[in-house]
Amino acid sequence: MKNYPAEPYRIKVVEVPNILTRQERVEAMKEAGYNTFLLKSEDCYIDFLTDSGTNAMSDRQWAGMMIGDEAYAGSRNWFHFESVVKDTFGFKHVLPTHQGRGAENILSTLLIKPGDYVPGNMYFTTTRYHQEANGATFKDIIIDEAHDPEIDLPFKGNIDLNKLQAVIDEVGADKIPYVCLAVTVNLAGGQPVSMANMRQVRELCDKHGIKVFYDATRYAENAYFIKTREEGYADKTIKAIIKEMFSYADGATMSGKKDGIVNMGGFLAMNDDDMYTRSREMVVVFEGMPSYGGMSGRDMEAFAIGITESCRFEYIQHRVEQVAYLGDKLIAAGVPVVKPIGGHGVFLDARAFLPHLEQEQLPAQTLAAHLYIESGVRSMERGVVSAGRDKITGENHKPKLETVRLTIPRRVYTYAHMDVCAEAIIELYKNRSSIRGLKFVYEPPMLRFFNAKFDYCD
Repeated sequence: MKNYPAEPYRIKVVEVPNILTRQERVEAMKEAGYNTFLLKSEDCYIDFLTDSGTNAMSDRQWAGMMIGDEAYAGSRNWFHFESVVKDTFGFKHVLPTHQGRGAENILSTLLIKPGDYVPGNMYFTTTRYHQEANGATFKDIIIDEAHDPEIDLPFKGNIDLNKLQAVIDEVGADKIPYVCLAVTVNLAGGQPVSMANMRQVRELCDKHGIKVFYDATRYAENAYFIKTREEGYADKTIKAIIKEMFSYADGATMSGKKDGIVNMGGFLAMNDDDMYTRSREMVVVFEGMPSYGGMSGRDMEAFAIGITESCRFEYIQHRVEQVAYLGDKLIAAGVPVVKPIGGHGVFLDARAFLPHLEQEQLPAQTLAAHLYIESGVRSMERGVVSAGRDKITGENHKPKLETVRLTIPRRVYTYAHMDVCAEAIIELYKNRSSIRGLKFVYEPPMLRFFNAKFDYCD
């Protein structure tokens, strides 16, 4: 039997949750239009909606917030934050943003021209929105195996080099402002990218003069998988692996709300001097001064400390293995999940879980709603609703992966909470045939999964 590491922390403060009855949850879900985003957080016993900004900060991070320098320019916390980012990731220039999508906005606005193409290892919702809003077309170049939940590969987030070359041949390198490489790949199930693949992508892009920008949001999780799965890295530190990973990139966008272990913050980093100068001007327009970029001094201090803590092996080992614990329990019970278990969450295979529902009946949205009703566990749809509609035809995008994401916040829950969640899912799976599908009753024009409302199909 596999051993899972104990929590590498002591609990000093607790939050007492509000535990509703089943009938109360039925009413709450109905009022929310069967959209878990629209539930009140106080009505969720275990909240696995996202790991973004929902982390528990350490005593050192809270202490750091007490020395926040809230000067409008030149805050000492900014200089600490800047030095930690440069030391950890190795980039020449850093610009703070309020969160990751602020960095995505600046990068996309700065580099993309109408008619461009951005290849990437599977889309992410806000990332693709910024690319498309600036006139680009996203091209998925992840390996084919990433779209099959049953295939178990150590680096299922890798870019397919043949697909990348095919896009270059089809549209021309001058139409590709950058390749977007995510570490790890969220919608594929939190799947990592190998160091060898990053190196190969860099070499191919160098041949054609194409920039490579990483989505660095879950850098520590990816580094842990490299250390534990890729030959030649077992004896390297997490920090050394991170430094090598980003040596193959021209820059990165980062949401600190994930592996930065904070509740708010992000950055855009790069090596190019001219791009940095232009980006600084855009930070002033969209975010704030280049020495705070939408963050307070105390936010930057906590962020800097969080990056340092994320590089501790004991921390990242427990973080990833706690997720694996939940996934392993579900696999043992025969519940269909995306394999292998990723770094930040367990992804239920909604199409296999609810095989009697067509994709137009929104199986992932349906499953997420019923999981909350039966257990008080809040999760997130990652399927046809999140994928949106084709902007030309108006038809729903139908991704091969139709999943419910159980995203585990960092240092918040215990293994006992994982047991509660697993038992609820297993019981729901036993009674899956009685679950009815959903339909839209309100559909926003963009990023619809945040605010859409649903009801049961006729």
